[in-house]
Amino acid sequence: MAQTAAEAGQRRPMLQCAVLVVIALIAMTGLAVLIIWASVQPKKLHYSIEHGSITGFNLTSDKLSSNFGFALRANNPNRHVSIYYDRIDVTVAYEDQKLSVNNVHPFHQRKRNVTFVDLKLVAKDAAVYGATARDLRMERAAGEVNLNVKVRAKIRLKVGVFKIHRTLKVDCESVTVPFDSRKGFQRVLCETDLDN
Repeated sequence: MAQTAAEAGQRRPMLQCAVLVVIALIAMTGLAVLIIWASVQPKKLHYSIEHGSITGFNLTSDKLSSNFGFALRANNPNRHVSIYYDRIDVTVAYEDQKLSVNNVHPFHQRKRNVTFVDLKLVAKDAAVYGATARDLRMERAAGEVNLNVKVRAKIRLKVGVFKIHRTLKVDCESVTVPFDSRKGFQRVLCETDLDN
């Protein structure tokens, strides 16, 4: 019995030492991440629609066929963060009715870089219901239409050797697109949100 109590007394300090080592490693890792994040000082990403066009517009029997083109300006102002855009889905809507959905090819955006992305979307026999069809016809007669453009992307933020996976949401509301390409286009700033 005396030996068993002695062995138990020796195991307790070893267990306490192992727990303290694990706690110290967790604390050092957390401190290292905090220091790296503070030194990187990530800035918010900025997006805007720089140009928009509509061609082949045809609205008959509450079915819309049209081609939409937009130039999305993606601004990464960060000195230490580059971005991998892996999957990009773009939606064009009018009064909360989706007119067209399309994917954009993946790309990599370097640090401190502005990239222009061509968004080409096609509406083919898209259903436009009731008052929305009437409103769309009225805007067509007025010479311009007010659309909403939404971009959803799976991205990876690269900081040094680390890559952080996020979901990017870009909402460009009230994008006024003229039917006549000779009319000027007013740049639209977009709201941006990053989710886990």
